[in-house]
Amino acid sequence: MAFAYTDIVPELLRLALMFLVVPVWLLAGLGDYLCHRASRIESTSGVRESVLHIAQFIEAAVPLLAVLFLEVNAGVVLLMLVFLVLHQATAVWDVRYANDTRTVSSTEQHIHGVMEMVPFFAVLIVGILDWPAVLSLLTDQAATFVPQWKQPALPVWYLAAVLAGAAVLALGPYGEELLRCLRARRRLLPVRTYG
Repeated sequence: MAFAYTDIVPELLRLALMFLVVPVWLLAGLGDYLCHRASRIESTSGVRESVLHIAQFIEAAVPLLAVLFLEVNAGVVLLMLVFLVLHQATAVWDVRYANDTRTVSSTEQHIHGVMEMVPFFAVLIVGILDWPAVLSLLTDQAATFVPQWKQPALPVWYLAAVLAGAAVLALGPYGEELLRCLRARRRLLPVRTYG
């Protein structure tokens, strides 16, 4: 069966988002964590930078969860745009702070480049796939902001894989990083004696 070009492009974009953009984002996050571990972040920029990493994880996770579970409407597009701006602002703050407090390797800089561009590509692809929702924000068309469950839902196996991947490749490593930084800070604090 032959497909018309216009029929297959949306499906190719959807597959690229699901099986290229999301996995690359998660793997880049793991690579970034490994760079932080190699540079002994707990001995340099410490808790403050680690908290910025957790913030960026949350800023990426909120729109990802919205797109995974909700119909993309004007509200979801607006949410994605707001969190994209927040994520990029936090990334700039993070890099500026890291550069002032520790050596950031060229490998880590390249990984940062990937991590800064992937959210733009994700928003771009979702915007193309759900163009009417974008138009409703930009024109006088009626915009829908009420959250609605995605119909049909994404396959359970895919949702489980993304959530497990995020837990194993991002949440777990960055949680470990924060704990390691907190332990190191505790060891460096002077012991108070009373009496």
